[in-house]
Amino acid sequence: MISAFAVSTAFLISYVIYHIRVGHVAFQGHGWIRPAYFALLLSHTVLAVVIVPMILITLRRAWLEKFDKHRIIARWTLPLWFYVSVTGVIVYLLVYQIYAPRVG
Repeated sequence: MISAFAVSTAFLISYVIYHIRVGHVAFQGHGWIRPAYFALLLSHTVLAVVIVPMILITLRRAWLEKFDKHRIIARWTLPLWFYVSVTGVIVYLLVYQIYAPRVG
């Protein structure tokens, strides 16, 4: 879990640096995919904000060997973390691969 936390932290830092340098990248999809994309993006964004303190609390409780309290929050943290990870990949694919801005 420490490795997962380290990789997630490195990704978050690189994501923030990328968007500081590049700015906003607009979603190019039209039709039914547009509201579906924004619903997915909204759930991903809200849960990405919520999951950060949950991860920190969960890791701290494990580090301090308070496993009874750790288990209580870890039951929620792990599936939410997975959801945020998977939806992040889907958002990336939709914005940068499937509906990528046309160059030229």
